[in-house]
Amino acid sequence: MSFKDIIEAMIAKEASDIFIKAESRLRARINTEVETINDSEFKDRDVEKIIAEIADDYQKELLEKNKSCEFAYSYGERWRFRIGIFRQSNHFSIVIRKIDLNVLPFEELNLPAKILQNFCRERRGIVLLTGITGSGKSTSIASMIEFINLHLGRHILTIEEPIEFVFKEKKSIINQRELGRDVASYPDALKQFAIHSPDVIYIGNIKDRQTCHAAITAAETGVLLFSTVHTVNASSTVERLVNFFPPQQHHFVFNQLSFLLKGVVSLRLIPRSDKEGLIPAYEVMALSPTVSGLIRDNKLWEIPKYMATGDIYGMKTFNQCLLELVLAKKVAPQVALEHADRKEELELQLRHKDFL
Repeated sequence: MSFKDIIEAMIAKEASDIFIKAESRLRARINTEVETINDSEFKDRDVEKIIAEIADDYQKELLEKNKSCEFAYSYGERWRFRIGIFRQSNHFSIVIRKIDLNVLPFEELNLPAKILQNFCRERRGIVLLTGITGSGKSTSIASMIEFINLHLGRHILTIEEPIEFVFKEKKSIINQRELGRDVASYPDALKQFAIHSPDVIYIGNIKDRQTCHAAITAAETGVLLFSTVHTVNASSTVERLVNFFPPQQHHFVFNQLSFLLKGVVSLRLIPRSDKEGLIPAYEVMALSPTVSGLIRDNKLWEIPKYMATGDIYGMKTFNQCLLELVLAKKVAPQVALEHADRKEELELQLRHKDFL
């Protein structure tokens, strides 16, 4: 199969990911499950031919040096693909993730529009989207950036690895920088941002102390910073950020986050029951006075309890969201239980509503 054939098959089958591996058949992730979609096996020469077609000289050099590389590839006006190439058992493998460049509004993504709009209108602070790989973080961030672009006059600066969504300027001006090509690292980009006069900064991922420190410093100087973290819920996100730092600094970081962390939105994509496809279940933590105090005092275990009663601030727990999805008959009860943080609590609620 040619690369074009693979991409066309991916689009036709509405797959989120494609897996290409020497001595293996073509597989795709469709609604969370990996399925074989072509019986022909790839040979080494087939995989190498695809790499030669899609990678430029810079990417081939990285692949030779690091034994892996990651980049984005545009296909037509609607589609862009995040491509990861790596060596395994002395063969090349390729994983391709599909990105739909039609950025949808919050409502069409089944996300909490009002609270996300409020986050977008903040002038300083940190807003984090969290979840496992493939949970919809990048899509949600893109929707937030597009909301600002449509409604607010801001300078938006993104630093990505690689650039995924490409935005057309509307009310805002947008500069997008790619790690490796335009800047060496997230910390380097955040050290330089002051001379670029941004109002909003998006960095692709906070995954080490240097990036976390640079993000907090940027927010303290008066910008709104969006990023993603690979955590499973809101309270564990705060813990992850603090644990990037040595123990003697924890009190100081808790204090910084208690007024800088404007919101955390955690996402899980789960199978629908009303039609084909996936729907996000989400948890929202907003910086209410109570939550701010709990972060400052390192009482993170108490945060979920206040999130459950914090609807006036737009907060919601995963269990509350999952229950709503079941009541709306968009998600099956057993599927909701599989994705719940506190299964026993949700099970009692579902039994009370006669859904079990």
